[in-house]
Amino acid sequence: MRSFFVVITLCISRVSASDTKVSQNALSPSESYLKSVWHNRLYLYSAVALIFGVWFSLKVALNKKKFSKDSKAVKSNDSSVRDTVAHVSAVKIFYGSQTGTAKGFAEELSEEVKTLGLPAEVIDIKDYDPDDQLADECTNKSVCVFLVATYTDGQPTENAEWFCKWLEEASTDFRYGKTYLKGLRYAVFGLGNSVYVGHFNTVGTNVDKWLWMLSGVRIMTRGEGDCNVVKSRNGSVQADFLAWKVKFLLRLQALVKGEKKSCSGSCKSGGSCTNKRNDEEEEEQEEEKDNSSEEELVESSSDEEESGLQDEKNSGSVVDMEDLGNIMSSAKRAKSKEEGQGDGQMVKLSKVKGVKKIEDEGERREMITPALREALTKQGYKLIGSHSGVKLCRWTKSMLRGRGGCYKHTFYGIESHRCMETTPSLACANKCVFCWRHHTNPVGTEWRWKMDPAEKILQDAMEKHQGMIRQFRGVPGVKPERYEEGLAVKHCALSLVGEPIMYPEINAFIRLLHSHRISSFLVTNAQFPQEIRTLAPVTQLYVSVDASTKDSLKKIDRPLFKDFWPRFLDSLRALGEKRQRTVYRLTLVKAWNVEEMQSYSELIALGQPDFIEVKGVTYCGESSASSLTMANVPWHQEVVAFVQQLADMLPQYEIACEHEHSNCLLIAHTKFKVDGEWWTWIDYERFQELVQVQGDSGGQRGFSALDYMAKTPGWALFGASEQGFDPVDKRFQRRHKTKDISGC
Repeated sequence: MRSFFVVITLCISRVSASDTKVSQNALSPSESYLKSVWHNRLYLYSAVALIFGVWFSLKVALNKKKFSKDSKAVKSNDSSVRDTVAHVSAVKIFYGSQTGTAKGFAEELSEEVKTLGLPAEVIDIKDYDPDDQLADECTNKSVCVFLVATYTDGQPTENAEWFCKWLEEASTDFRYGKTYLKGLRYAVFGLGNSVYVGHFNTVGTNVDKWLWMLSGVRIMTRGEGDCNVVKSRNGSVQADFLAWKVKFLLRLQALVKGEKKSCSGSCKSGGSCTNKRNDEEEEEQEEEKDNSSEEELVESSSDEEESGLQDEKNSGSVVDMEDLGNIMSSAKRAKSKEEGQGDGQMVKLSKVKGVKKIEDEGERREMITPALREALTKQGYKLIGSHSGVKLCRWTKSMLRGRGGCYKHTFYGIESHRCMETTPSLACANKCVFCWRHHTNPVGTEWRWKMDPAEKILQDAMEKHQGMIRQFRGVPGVKPERYEEGLAVKHCALSLVGEPIMYPEINAFIRLLHSHRISSFLVTNAQFPQEIRTLAPVTQLYVSVDASTKDSLKKIDRPLFKDFWPRFLDSLRALGEKRQRTVYRLTLVKAWNVEEMQSYSELIALGQPDFIEVKGVTYCGESSASSLTMANVPWHQEVVAFVQQLADMLPQYEIACEHEHSNCLLIAHTKFKVDGEWWTWIDYERFQELVQVQGDSGGQRGFSALDYMAKTPGWALFGASEQGFDPVDKRFQRRHKTKDISGC
């Protein structure tokens, strides 16, 4: 191509040199041809450029076709190799558990994974060193599953404290870097209780976040189990885990096949996925909304109204002041319409959030789940309906045999063999460290379950109690006369478990007890002051004062209410307003609350109770729900010393009675000391007469604690040689037998 242009140039120079001669002499044919070429040189250049362009295009096309064939061959070779590569080598299941629930879930999941042909390992998270081992999980093709529970105040369980601390610090430590766990495939399932509004599943959420911050790959959405059966999506924490487990196993099978996670339809940036059609996304979103509406309770709150306004704001339109007024009017009309719906619904004011909630009574869940029913039944409870229970106290069994009664027999004259220990509410608002039920009962701050009528609860409780008494017929040592007396219930201790005062029909239940001539001893944990004020007269009302300062109460009782301390103080004030017999119950836990003498005296001055029971904590055996040991149980001499110091600080109180067998003493107000003699016992027949008179008068004729007191026998007094043991009975010393921890 270059030589061609050289020839043309030479011709042009020759023609220009001979222009003068051309004009005089005739041109030869060759010169004439060259002159024609020169005059048409632009067309010649265009033709050459066209030819070159066509040649270049053909060459590029041929090379591209050859490259495509080569890449297909490479992909074919890669796919054949990939079929022989294992995408998941093993599944490691880590658990952080306090009561053993997460551990049980981990073992259950391990067995399911093994059925898929994959090796699975269950690891207690406290035995795992994340600093040395966790980074290795990024390269060994394992899948890590974290089953972590949230404990008090949103903190991790004891065995997960170090792991969570390390993970939190690593996520913000530049020395590790943001890609420290790049390649780690993980899934998280958290266990919590939504009753703790500010701390629900905090640990699971944080572990998921920290792993993600270190570039871990989340293989599926975090699961959340809820111990609150009312709010749980599937009815219980066990059902929540089962639903999550099914999804996890399906996702694991996909990973084994080498499949990538399917797109959810929305990216972090907020844009839609390119491989999903818009109509498919809308259908999936509608299905998710339908599912969530079926699983969750219907709520109408100010938050939802605000979210409606927020939607308007997000839509990009500007809301005019006049339009804003119309929007608010529409919201109010919608709210009024919801509040006026069918008779089967009820509107309730939440004690936690202060918002109105519309709930269908037919859709409310039962308090006792199948798993809870099984656990309580194993402990000897006779369950009644969906939220009540009754159990035979060990002191009832003891007195049937003539082996002595409980401290209530010593202090107040209760016939222990005729006492029925029951509760109309198994739920409680605290999770005390010394709870002898090991937290198997549900917790809650308000009544959100199906409710059984008071008549049915009392009838079934008496029948089941009598059935348990009949089992002692003919048992060696049981006194026939006490057996016959025991079949007729005379006293009811509403202290079995839970918070009886939570039951909405508690006043009706108490009146039914009194109509059957049954005395009532009700115990509350001082978290429901308004319910205490509206409570019908009971034979004796107890308030548990487990600590005297805010910090120690939070540590010991672990209350669910955020405003637990104001509620506690207000409950004591409400107790002071009652005219019937009132009692502070102090449980001493060595190294926890035995050194707060001055604070206790101030609380006593606040509520002015008639009596103060001081009892050493009962060790209920080893439990993952509590860190108490026998070292926390005070000796009887230590309890006596504490009571003597406390009584010296109370000008209107003295030590009245003692029950050494229960490690318990009674401090009484001096108004019950008449002419130098104590009158701490109760005239139960007189009480029933006073209650009937008050009821017949429509509440106009009241009565006080002094109107139904009875004289205390000498053997029950503090300092007596019997130390509170009734001389009519014979004390029995157990040896080499498992201790029965039941009792009131």
